[in-house]
Amino acid sequence: MTIHYHGTPLSPRSELMKMAGKCFCVPFSDARDAETCVSLGQSVMFDNGKFAAHTRGAVIDTAKLYAWLERFLAHPHWAVVEDEIDGTVEQQRAMTARWPFPRALSAPVWHMALPIDYLLELADEWPRVCFGSTMQYWQVGSGAWCRRADEAFNALAKRHRYLPWIHMLRGMSLAGDRWPFASVDSVNVARNFKDFNLDPERMARRLDAVQCNGVWIVQPEQQDMFT
Repeated sequence: MTIHYHGTPLSPRSELMKMAGKCFCVPFSDARDAETCVSLGQSVMFDNGKFAAHTRGAVIDTAKLYAWLERFLAHPHWAVVEDEIDGTVEQQRAMTARWPFPRALSAPVWHMALPIDYLLELADEWPRVCFGSTMQYWQVGSGAWCRRADEAFNALAKRHRYLPWIHMLRGMSLAGDRWPFASVDSVNVARNFKDFNLDPERMARRLDAVQCNGVWIVQPEQQDMFT
């Protein structure tokens, strides 16, 4: 089973209300739908907004992020720990060290260009870990990305009899593929339902029906022919 977190904002509000009972992803970078999603959603994933800030060259105000999360963070909701896209392991460790919220309500990010050892460290210490893209693995589903994802799950499966909870950031298109993501998120519905003249709830329902296998069989190592 894969939990699908549908990205917001989604407007008009009347269309968002049709999504009652779904799971939502609310970004700090545009949190206008936070209260509505908490009131009508099964679970809300609070995104720290770093991806949006990175693409715009902006900086997240950490104090405001923490204050915002303080209002909403409680089971079954959770938040993505601050991260630095294309940053070093040391930068990531510094951000997780200062994170003020319980680990049970949080998920750090393993950026796919970082060492596999760091992924294993996070999986040992946190109940949930997010996979995040980097410049090297920006194109989800490319040959390089697939080889790296195989490598990551091979390492996790060799270390853990039962896989930890892995969330794929902006990865709803991967639901139904071979990687055992426990949860995924995407702004697909919010961005595209108007363009295709679709009912957002119906569109989300179809996406929710596509699941990942929860079991990983270790894959043979593949050599990257294009280095």
